[in-house]
Amino acid sequence: MYNRNPYRLWNIVGLIAVLIVNALAQYLPLNGKTTAELSAQYPVLITPSDYAFSIWMLIYVLLIGFVFYQLGSRTGDQPSVRSTGPWFFISCLFNIAWVFAWHYEHVRISVFIMIALLLTLIILYQRIRTATSRPAAGEFIWVRLPFSLYFGWITVATIVNIAVGLYQAGWNGFGWSDALWAIVLLAAAWVLALIIGGVFRDPFYVLVFVWAFIAIALKQQDYENIYTVAMVGAILLLVFAIYLIFRRRNVSKW
Repeated sequence: MYNRNPYRLWNIVGLIAVLIVNALAQYLPLNGKTTAELSAQYPVLITPSDYAFSIWMLIYVLLIGFVFYQLGSRTGDQPSVRSTGPWFFISCLFNIAWVFAWHYEHVRISVFIMIALLLTLIILYQRIRTATSRPAAGEFIWVRLPFSLYFGWITVATIVNIAVGLYQAGWNGFGWSDALWAIVLLAAAWVLALIIGGVFRDPFYVLVFVWAFIAIALKQQDYENIYTVAMVGAILLLVFAIYLIFRRRNVSKW
């Protein structure tokens, strides 16, 4: 069977570029500061502990698996793979653009780029999830799972990025305290995880929020209210994710 996906080579080029730029950002680093050092300049109370960003390693490994999976003559012609269209390559461009905007401290621009990346992943996620109702194991691991985690983490990152943008702009938050705004944002993230995870019956999207909430709680331990809300939110989302997992009878229904 001939692989009819015209974007397969573009996807490889896009991901390679993403990996190179992100490696340079971390190890060169771009503009003389790592991503974590720049994050520390903006002490918003919804920022997670540094270890949380290690999830990128898993996401990138799975995305590498995706670009290899989509090269196969049979697997690359599956509806879920073809449904990605040009959107994965476009997401790579936004990923790269965000790194440069962030490292050269164009914070407000980085917020709009992050939102654009999020919107691109929403399109990708929706197209992939609706293309096949019962994917095979390989399709689940290398197509659905990578974008569940990627979409989940960028959802969290967008909320944090917006908070940083408002902090950098000197917004007074209508006079509310920083801690109260952190709790409001946590509540918004919690609701998003429930809605999207529930609608698409996707426990892995929800588990990204569990990971993020625990990391936020550990980072903000000095703020008892934030710590409590984040940990309780993480526990409730974990229970919800487990519920979604047990609703599935076998992996073919993922």
